[in-house]
Amino acid sequence: MEFIKKRATLIVIAILSFHFILSLIVSSQESMTYDEKAHIPAAYSYVRYGDMRLNPEHPPLLKDLSGLFLLPLGLEFPLESKEWLEGYNEQWAVGDMFINCNRPELACNDADTILFFSRLPITILAVVLGLFLFFWTKELGGTLAGVFAVTLYAFDPNIIAHNHYVTTDIGSAAFIFFAFYFFVRFLKSPSGKNILLAGLFLGFAQLVKFSAVLLFPVFGLFVILYALARTRRTEGSALLSSLFRSLFSYSLRFTLVVIVCFVSVWCLYAVNISGMPTEKIVAHADLFLSQPNAPARLARDAIVTLTESPLTRPFAEYFVGVAKVFSRVAAGNVHYYLGEVKVEASLSYFPVVFLLKETLPFLFVLLATTGYGLYRIVRRFQRDMGGKGLVRFLTHSFESHITSYLCVFFILFYSYISITGNLTIGFRHLFPILPFLYLLVGKTLADFYRRHEGERVTQNLVAIFIGILFLSVIAIPLLTYPSYLSYFNAVGGGHKEGYRYVTDSNYDWGQDLKHLKRFVERVNACKQSGVSTKEKELEALCDATTLPPIDQIRVDYFGGSNPGYYLGQERFISWWAKRTPEAGWYAISSFFYQESLYKTPVPGERSYEWLASTPPLARAGDSFFIYYFSQKDIEDMGRVR
Repeated sequence: MEFIKKRATLIVIAILSFHFILSLIVSSQESMTYDEKAHIPAAYSYVRYGDMRLNPEHPPLLKDLSGLFLLPLGLEFPLESKEWLEGYNEQWAVGDMFINCNRPELACNDADTILFFSRLPITILAVVLGLFLFFWTKELGGTLAGVFAVTLYAFDPNIIAHNHYVTTDIGSAAFIFFAFYFFVRFLKSPSGKNILLAGLFLGFAQLVKFSAVLLFPVFGLFVILYALARTRRTEGSALLSSLFRSLFSYSLRFTLVVIVCFVSVWCLYAVNISGMPTEKIVAHADLFLSQPNAPARLARDAIVTLTESPLTRPFAEYFVGVAKVFSRVAAGNVHYYLGEVKVEASLSYFPVVFLLKETLPFLFVLLATTGYGLYRIVRRFQRDMGGKGLVRFLTHSFESHITSYLCVFFILFYSYISITGNLTIGFRHLFPILPFLYLLVGKTLADFYRRHEGERVTQNLVAIFIGILFLSVIAIPLLTYPSYLSYFNAVGGGHKEGYRYVTDSNYDWGQDLKHLKRFVERVNACKQSGVSTKEKELEALCDATTLPPIDQIRVDYFGGSNPGYYLGQERFISWWAKRTPEAGWYAISSFFYQESLYKTPVPGERSYEWLASTPPLARAGDSFFIYYFSQKDIEDMGRVR
């Protein structure tokens, strides 16, 4: 452990450099995910044209970062298309034109170049989050704690999976974490500088994802509690006066934090709508607030009123996004979960997904440090409470350990909101709590190690235990490469079987289209040359004389890329579950496969039930199931009829 302490900076640099390089490699191997097709054209249009008509349901900060990296590329954008000129939120159609080259009158942009440069700032931000996690955890618990925390973060396959996508998930986790750091600094010293920094980063969090609105009640509550805790030394008749002064002072300063927050929101929205016609904002309000109820009408009218002045127009677009999110959450989403396809959320969804998607070493250390932390709290309570009284003990503990209280409260509060909410898209929605878990686990592990200093044998055993634990943490992403989005732990069946529990961004988000391209190329190469491959799965296909080369393949793809762009339009046949089976090769997305099998059947409508008893011949990546059926197979399959 002394080695780690002395060389902590180099170790952290090495860890995050590996994390960065691995992320770039994985990103280059993956096709565009479903959501990126909306986020990337929006990113470019915000920065290039100052127009937020695409993807207004997410704030602009992360998309601005991605768009800045695209600006020097001289890209063609479909400004003259009907979808851009007349559409209200045609993000998917514009994404196809901008990235997937499906508009003949426009020169084609290179999809892979767009993906690389738009994703790069997200990966850089992920590294910044890792550095920030190290330094804050080190500040709270020492050098070992910082190294432990950043190791858990950098080698989490779920983080590696998402740290290069042009979506809000990593960015939301990062800026919420930054906002908490500067909020704690504000609580401890509410100076003008800390008011400004706390307000700016609270604003940045709002400019990344609308769910960051949850920070307002959390921060407001802790302002009140901390202000009260600061008066614990006051007694007698002065207590009430001291409480009032402390509450007033902190409330006033926190009001300034909120003002700075919304000034920053206004500024960035003003820049991002500088070239946007006002009627587009009104059209968004009409589109997202079309429900026939009084609140929706009032919200729509309020937004329209805000568009009438240049000073309030940025807030009109901001509240359009808020309204869209609320309507989306209220509506829910169709999802596959544990053998069912439904819209209604299950209370067990996020707990089960967390337990299946997180690594077993992390789950073990999370459970162990939680138990140890509770044990330390009880011991401290037994030791100190008698001499101080319950109230004084609690206020002293709260003020002294404000960061831990704040982290634990946010983890529980955010988890409760997620579990009881109606939007069950994926584990990625729990990302905002992960940095806080890494921080608390790293800090508690380091505390456990320190408390055995001087006990040579015990400390050596503890060091060996921690070493084995972190070797397993590091080994998991190395052993599961490159299956990070589809990662499930051993209890969840690993990256090959996780789709049986849950799909969407937990397993199949459209990332494997390039893997399908490579699969087709390798099969055809070995079929034509007769040269065997070292991959057992491919070798079996190549050696099977009954299987022809893949001249055409029927693809049912859930994702953002264009299969024809990678496979060639002459080879690619668009497919879906309702079509009548034909002879030939198939690549079926696990997302559509599971949804088709488990949704409530519609009389007379086809599904993939005819595939259910036929194991795939192979996989492309993890998410594409590969099949081949001859004409005789089709005729003989009674299940097709």
